[in-house]
Amino acid sequence: MQGNPASFDAIGNRLGFAIAKNDSQHLRLVWHGPRFPAYLCLSIAILLLFISVPIIEAIRMRGFVGPAAALWYFPVMNMILFGIACYLLTLKRTILFDHQEQRVVLTNQSLFNRSFLSASYSEIERINLGVDQVYNGFAVAGSSAAEQFPVPSLRLVVNGDSVLLDRGSRGRLKELGLQIGERLDRPFEIDARVGFDKAGAVKSHEAPERTRI
Repeated sequence: MQGNPASFDAIGNRLGFAIAKNDSQHLRLVWHGPRFPAYLCLSIAILLLFISVPIIEAIRMRGFVGPAAALWYFPVMNMILFGIACYLLTLKRTILFDHQEQRVVLTNQSLFNRSFLSASYSEIERINLGVDQVYNGFAVAGSSAAEQFPVPSLRLVVNGDSVLLDRGSRGRLKELGLQIGERLDRPFEIDARVGFDKAGAVKSHEAPERTRI
């Protein structure tokens, strides 16, 4: 295996990969970053242009002694929002199962860096559907906002290391895990600690039993 599995653990609670290509030779999964906040920041930045452009022009003509100088923060906010939108729009993760090369390649890219993880099929021991304890927010001033809660996760076990593939609903991950297990000819295990209550919420049990499919 080449690459660091820790680089592919997600900060967010859920991902949600979509199948971009699925044939006899390749299975390609793609996840784009959070689109709603990205487009929201981009829309606000575009709207702010109608205010920022006249302010910049006034400052250019009269310098920081004119009345427009007090509104310098509008162009700065504009630039920050554009930067945030560009960063969110460049977030992308891909997972490629290459049956011809007998390799799986994970790619994690953003505006600032790009990382890879590659492993051969022979190094993959199994596919596991389990539970991750993730945070629901950030703690502020000692608050309890950063409490953990269980989220279903699909992982590859490669030479004893766990590599995160996806987080999401248990039904969708089960279907994806079965498909990957069939393609790789590897056992697919479902951790019994993950289940659903009558309301459909995720619940966690103490029994660390596993079901192998």
